[in-house]
Amino acid sequence: MTRFRPSYWLGLVVALIAVATAAIAVGAVHVSLGAVVDALRGHGDPTAVAIVRDLRLPRVVLGALVGAGLGASGAALQGALRNPLAEPYLLGVSGGAAVGAVLAFALGVTNDALITIAAFVGGVGAVFVALAVARVGGRATRADVRTLLIAGVIVGAFANAAIMIALANSSPNNIRGALWWMMGSAVDATWRRVGWLAGTVVIAGGALVYWAREIDVLSLGEDAAASLGVDAERAGRRAFLIAALLAAATVAAAGLIGFVGLVVPHIARAMGLRAHRPLIIASALTAATLVVAADLAARTIDAPIELPLGAITAVLGVPFFLLQLRRIS
Repeated sequence: MTRFRPSYWLGLVVALIAVATAAIAVGAVHVSLGAVVDALRGHGDPTAVAIVRDLRLPRVVLGALVGAGLGASGAALQGALRNPLAEPYLLGVSGGAAVGAVLAFALGVTNDALITIAAFVGGVGAVFVALAVARVGGRATRADVRTLLIAGVIVGAFANAAIMIALANSSPNNIRGALWWMMGSAVDATWRRVGWLAGTVVIAGGALVYWAREIDVLSLGEDAAASLGVDAERAGRRAFLIAALLAAATVAAAGLIGFVGLVVPHIARAMGLRAHRPLIIASALTAATLVVAADLAARTIDAPIELPLGAITAVLGVPFFLLQLRRIS
């Protein structure tokens, strides 16, 4: 096993800073690096200050937090389920969270904390429904990749139907806004939304790091966990709930952004990581960089038209998913 050297950690941080700086500087109005530094300090041209501090900086920070949440959630789910294809989007967690958030919107809720709670309830419900469907399907264990994926597809399809029903009587403008939100976007980033998501990512992500040793044991199997004195059912439920909270918070903040939690943990393992404590941290940093880069691509590839962020991550993630599925099969 390749050793994960300290220089790799520095590389991850530098890559994130570099991509974030590019995302702040590049756009419909290009801002020089010097002007970016001045704007961050509150000096320089007022227009540049407004663009950097009020528009692009919160968007970049939100994208980084969304990526960190999805990366940590995906790494935890893959370890706890012993399933290399597990991630919030494919398991229906994100879809369930979207149902909760859309229902909250339909009821007129605008408070970010309440929307996050509604999304969390939907995400947690999706976790247990997917596991229940997988067990009903027979041969259903945490290691049964295909059965669990099929269950996730079923839950995701039901979630999409529920969202369509919830939006049936909405105005055309609300429907267009909801559909755009369902495709994932960081365009509505605000510092208030950033604050709520940051709190959730720090607390829930920190909890995953704290209980990472239990996830290490879960990844060995239930029998091994029992022999090591770990309550596999309790530890697995805790990991599911925390991962669902992270996924729900990202959905409430930026909509559905799929495949990030699938791809990034594999990248972290390719760098030599196996223990879940460093794996979760590295996945969070790598995913933060990936989402910020994807958001930059979404708003510059076909400027001034902005592409959905979720579409960019899907373009990257679907081929990777098919490759991994073929390897497992």
